Amino acid sequence: MTTYIALLRAVNLGPHNKIAMSDLKALLTGLGMQGVQTLLQSGNAVFRSDVRTTAQLEHLIEGAAAKQLHVETDVMVRSRKEWKAIIAGNPFPKEAKQDPSHVLAVPLREAPARGAAGALEDAIRGREVVRLDGRCAYIVYPDGIGRSKLTSALIEKKLGTRGTARNWNTVLKLDALADSMP
Repeated sequence: MTTYIALLRAVNLGPHNKIAMSDLKALLTGLGMQGVQTLLQSGNAVFRSDVRTTAQLEHLIEGAAAKQLHVETDVMVRSRKEWKAIIAGNPFPKEAKQDPSHVLAVPLREAPARGAAGALEDAIRGREVVRLDGRCAYIVYPDGIGRSKLTSALIEKKLGTRGTARNWNTVLKLDALADSMP
């Protein structure tokens, strides 16, 4: 069995897409995932599965969440090995150490098209810095995320794909949780 990390996009933000983590855990367990553990209230789960691809897991979880929990959301799934690569690939190690809550990893559904990184960089109006590496965007928000004009909607529009962001603290906590899996 392989250890996976699943990130549900835009859950438990405001009044829409509410999911109790106990319901998410039950959903994943009911789908045959083993050792399911959740982290925080933002739709993070770590589990083991013998399903062969992350794309199959994404499709399976999205369909079950819609049918059983009545929540339509994208799910980004990465294997433990892929998650380790996200951590190793962070182009902002200094910022991640100094201010991890303002450094985000954004796992993306697909790798953006050639030229998308430039389009996103051209759209930045503040001091944010973005780097792309395959199916992950890394963003530093030196002045905070809440008032930034670099929103998830703008990021997804310029990159031409969906994604879900986690701050560096959460990235490392999910890594530790995955490492604790038998």
